[in-house]
Amino acid sequence: MARVTLDDEVKYLKGVGPQRAQTLAARSIRTVGDLLYYTPFRYEDRTRLASVRELLPGQTVTILVKVIHCGLTRTRKGVYLYDLAGRDTSGPTSGGMIRCKWFNATYLEREKIFREGQRVFFYGKVEQDRYGTGNLVMVQPRYEILPDSGEGNGSSLEIGRITPIYEAIGNVSTAMLRRIIWNAFPAADGHIPECLPASVLRKNRLMERRTALRETHFPCQVQLLDQLARFRTPAQTRMIFEEFFNVGVAMALRRKHTQWLPGIQLKITEGVRKAIKQILPFHPTTAQKRVLKEIAGDMTSPQPMGRLLQGDVGSGKTIVALEAAVLAIENGCQVAIMAPTEILATQHYLYSKQLLAPLPYRVGLLVSGRATREKKQLKNDLASGALNLVVGTHALLEPDVEFARLALVIVDEQHRFGVAQRHELIRKGSAPHVLVMTATPIPRTFALAAYGDLDFSVIDEMPPNRTPVATRVFAERDRAQAFEFIRRKVRDGEQAYAVYPLVEESTRLDLRPAVQMYEHFSRNVFPEFRVGLLHGRLTGAEKEAAMRSFRAGETQVLVSTTVVEVGVDVPNATVMLVEHAERFGLAQLHQLRGRIGRGAGKSYCLLLAGEPRSEVADERLRVMAETCDGFRIAEMDFKLRGPGEFLGTRQWGIPAFRIANLLRDQEILEWARQEASTFVDHPESPEELAAFTRSLRAGWPERYSLARVG
Repeated sequence: MARVTLDDEVKYLKGVGPQRAQTLAARSIRTVGDLLYYTPFRYEDRTRLASVRELLPGQTVTILVKVIHCGLTRTRKGVYLYDLAGRDTSGPTSGGMIRCKWFNATYLEREKIFREGQRVFFYGKVEQDRYGTGNLVMVQPRYEILPDSGEGNGSSLEIGRITPIYEAIGNVSTAMLRRIIWNAFPAADGHIPECLPASVLRKNRLMERRTALRETHFPCQVQLLDQLARFRTPAQTRMIFEEFFNVGVAMALRRKHTQWLPGIQLKITEGVRKAIKQILPFHPTTAQKRVLKEIAGDMTSPQPMGRLLQGDVGSGKTIVALEAAVLAIENGCQVAIMAPTEILATQHYLYSKQLLAPLPYRVGLLVSGRATREKKQLKNDLASGALNLVVGTHALLEPDVEFARLALVIVDEQHRFGVAQRHELIRKGSAPHVLVMTATPIPRTFALAAYGDLDFSVIDEMPPNRTPVATRVFAERDRAQAFEFIRRKVRDGEQAYAVYPLVEESTRLDLRPAVQMYEHFSRNVFPEFRVGLLHGRLTGAEKEAAMRSFRAGETQVLVSTTVVEVGVDVPNATVMLVEHAERFGLAQLHQLRGRIGRGAGKSYCLLLAGEPRSEVADERLRVMAETCDGFRIAEMDFKLRGPGEFLGTRQWGIPAFRIANLLRDQEILEWARQEASTFVDHPESPEELAAFTRSLRAGWPERYSLARVG
């Protein structure tokens, strides 16, 4: 057998070849190492397969049956049903019959997935067949088709053992992956070096890498299935620890580097205190004062600040950020605020101009939609130092944007920017202080993984004049009732939003679009009111005109897409209708709801949900109706969607964990992070730390590119 290393291309492994290698590459599996880190998502105990004759309704089991007949039928209600009958052919009680059914799975017939005579593993919940002849049935079971007897000795990996189950990749099935990975271990034997420091292995009594990898894929038969299911066997624990430890060391090294980086040390003078008092529109909350003290402490230290400011929608983050801006400007420096959209940037610009009006500062707005002559003059003023504060979008990243003395970078809704974009703005100054703001509360484990090298500040208190928004879920049959509620509120002099997921009609999605509903509202539903339209395809000038009219109270009902999700602040808007609410995520619904409740009056969020809905969609709507607490909503969102989908890991800069799971492995994350800090701050030997740092930089440059903002 040809020998391979972890860095060799996967196509050289037995059973792969160029075509399958191309399929695997679509899942970022290019090397033997990538393949061995593509671990099972669950395991089946096939040491003793369940006998069909012994099954009882309610059991979740794995069975091996021979397909007797299969095919697609259509019910009287027009629903397509794929029906398969299988017979147990093994064991002393063989011969039992079971049916497997899939609804609307026409692809099973079209692609001829099953055929008579096949031996197939089915995994699922056993139920009594209510529509059949009294047989037991599995509905929508997972399946794995055994290779024909002439295709080699495959059964040794599939029967009589605890069997790893992989997520299939294209036409590379879980059985193929199992065989390829099985072949990879002897081929790579002797070429799977240890990657954790020896002192860390000894101290934490961790299994060596080669053994841990093999047992993660092909567990010893003595392993308890519940430990495997919880990913808590010694082998799995070691692999999870490894990923978290690598990230922890990278963050600890970065934090240590920042401590030695010379920053712009600002001073708090009497002039600074006086200027901050002049701009405050109201007495700050206790949380705002605490957070400002933390930020000021960083900005007056010799090292550059790197701080994440979390605060729920409407908690007053922007005021705190502008107080920090005053500290920088009063020290003769400049400030840049970067926002992800022109609407949000314009909102920040107008608010900054209004709040800083008592002070002799010059504030500018740099967005793509501005005239070329205006942008050129603004860039000249920035380069000369005549402009104190600039608010902008990605336009701030253009090569010809230069600062005289940039001391503070504020990034709002930062998860909407790529990591490289944030670095680009920061590099326009000499180690400026960086304040990252987000209105999307981040669960602790998520924050540790993404921002373990940053200091955290949390505004966990709302301004005293804020009344919680009342949220109510409406079914489709209650549409007229929801519209009548809006009509009453607008007649009382208040304003309303109506939010839709699409701009225009789609042939693929049966959803009401904003443009069509704007026309419907104007002509049929609210002909007595002035209705406005706002969506992302409008020009910058058109968007600003729509918002200006709504802010001035000229537009009474604003039909919009999710461009109003952040940045729009109209205190008189007290009602928000969200159509197709079942299609939105929790975080997005909470952000949308945050556009109302910004005045002293009572506000209402109406979630109009279509049917049928999934259980997850129902749970999201229930959470929205129960609470306005952004931190609780974030935790629920994290649990419902899982760490892989939560806000999009690429934008957040979350490492692409291959085995570790932020939701499941919280205690291992804490453990590994503590060990990483100890290893960096108090290594057993400087040589061991230096060697591990070199290997980390060489082996994991992209996977562990973290969300550091400085």
